[in-house]
Amino acid sequence: MIISFQQSAIGRIGIAESGGAITNLCFEHDLVPEGAEPGTSDLLREAFRQLHAYVDGGLRVFNLPVNPYGTPFMQEVWRQVTAVPFGQTASYRDIARAAGNPNAFRAVGMANRRNPIPLFIPCHRIIGANGKLTGYRGGLALKRRLLDLEQCRPLPSG
Repeated sequence: MIISFQQSAIGRIGIAESGGAITNLCFEHDLVPEGAEPGTSDLLREAFRQLHAYVDGGLRVFNLPVNPYGTPFMQEVWRQVTAVPFGQTASYRDIARAAGNPNAFRAVGMANRRNPIPLFIPCHRIIGANGKLTGYRGGLALKRRLLDLEQCRPLPSG
């Protein structure tokens, strides 16, 4: 696994890849994944290009191969999270329903907390059923900033 770091408009970001897919994204205060060696690749350069374009408001959909490590349930949650479009939000309960287990909204929250590729798997778009922001590995201020950047519409009531 190789990892590269760059300064961005949202802070210093590290992106790691292995086997031709993005495996991790690290915010400034995150631990670097075990075994990651500094380096660069065409994929990492493209990931940073897309990240900067997103933060600058010029990109709505990431087009990168990703391979997050997690349980089958986590993988399904992350697949459902990735399906939430730019500019929209969903609740943890919505994601639990979409993942086939409507009562697993707490487990969806845990899967989101363990998302190794935030931004590329847009867990910042997942909010409480009451419309309130809940935890985010990059902090709630960053979550709010990302939602504002996307001009997210609130959850429909009901």
